[in-house]
Amino acid sequence: MPTEPLPRPACPPDGAVTQRGLALQIEGLRLCGEGGRQLLQIPRLQIAAGAAVVLRGPSGAGKSTLLHVLAGLITPQAGRVLWGGTDIAALRDGPRAAFRRATIGLVFQDPLLFEELSAQDNAALTALYAPAAARAEIAARAEAALARLGLSPAGRRAAASYSGGERQRIAVARALAGDPAVLLADEPTASLDRANADRLSADLIALARQRGQTLIVASHDPALMALAGRVIDLRDGEIAEAQHG
Repeated sequence: MPTEPLPRPACPPDGAVTQRGLALQIEGLRLCGEGGRQLLQIPRLQIAAGAAVVLRGPSGAGKSTLLHVLAGLITPQAGRVLWGGTDIAALRDGPRAAFRRATIGLVFQDPLLFEELSAQDNAALTALYAPAAARAEIAARAEAALARLGLSPAGRRAAASYSGGERQRIAVARALAGDPAVLLADEPTASLDRANADRLSADLIALARQRGQTLIVASHDPALMALAGRVIDLRDGEIAEAQHG
């Protein structure tokens, strides 16, 4: 008996964003430091897949600590931290590291570059730890990200020869080269002058939205806050308020 062919999925319209980011859901998160001092106490927080969010708060409010928990670099004493359907807080060290490599791109205030390597080699660094079949694709994405960020990969200039703003853009390209579903950035513009900070803010938001990634940035930068879709205030490790743009 003949069967009708299955309908093909509709192609997205030109310019449409492919949603690949993961939603975040936090439930009953509690993290204490030495002597039982509260570092984080977040009963509930939800961030939509593909959202661009800035964590704002004074020094010591818990912004960087929360990013480390979201990345699985710190394990809380209680609570769930769900990226999609995966509770990163409940994973053992090996699976957690594998999930982070496959899913999360990290950008720190210090670019943490290998000074003797070129911009291209630094941006494609994750290829060294990837399966052989994936290395060429990672290198191609690194080259494309550098070009999008205004850094031509031509030549073999050592990373040490680049300016502060250029070095931070190399770090962003490195985070993007792995094509993560989630991008976490800790004060990425803090050490830059105003012009470079504004440029990096615009590029970071635009690239994340273009790729449909979930972006969470800890920052005091008003340019980043103005571009983000949501600002979450942290005080003493607790959410004080959250505003939507």
